[in-house]
Amino acid sequence: MEKAELTLSGIEKKFVNKLIFRDINFTLKNSDSLALTGRNGSGKSTLIKIIAGLLSPTKGICKLSIDDKKTEKEHLYKYIGFIAPYVNLYDELTAFENLEFFSTMKSNGKKADKEYIFSLLDRVNLFNRKNDIVRDFSSGMKQRLKLAFSILNSPPLLLMDEPRTNLDTYGIDIAYGIIEEHKKNGILILATNEKEDTALCASTLNIEHFQSR
Repeated sequence: MEKAELTLSGIEKKFVNKLIFRDINFTLKNSDSLALTGRNGSGKSTLIKIIAGLLSPTKGICKLSIDDKKTEKEHLYKYIGFIAPYVNLYDELTAFENLEFFSTMKSNGKKADKEYIFSLLDRVNLFNRKNDIVRDFSSGMKQRLKLAFSILNSPPLLLMDEPRTNLDTYGIDIAYGIIEEHKKNGILILATNEKEDTALCASTLNIEHFQSR
């Protein structure tokens, strides 16, 4: 896996005149893991979106470097894996077609090897449903497919926003297995209010500590 470094310096976010958080600073490198905590609505998802390049900060710098070279915003998707309740796959495609389509996007038009996609589907226990339309999946099955999507490109940086959403105990075990595997070499950021999730990470950042008082 590539040498990765994520640096946030003086990150602040406002929506209109409402301050969400301010002065967030941290640096993470390979095998570092961080849990983002805080009450619902405190800004965990907002910070995740800033890191992913989906939102711009009001102030500050968010930089992902790969092998000591800064990644431009338009190329972040190549190096980031992302799972969140607001990330949607294509209901009209099959499980296999979804992963094949997104693999093409992440690799400049080159499809992932079919056997590799099969292995991802097997990892999240969806291999036997690989040719089924995602529209017919349960909410838990869709979440497991999102887990496969999040590691499709073996990302140096994995962003997980409430990864246990809609998962039963079996699904949570799958998610935790993916987390433990990623932590060996990659950077993990996990937004959660679950103590079990927080315990998986080496450090914790409570968003509420960075809000106006």
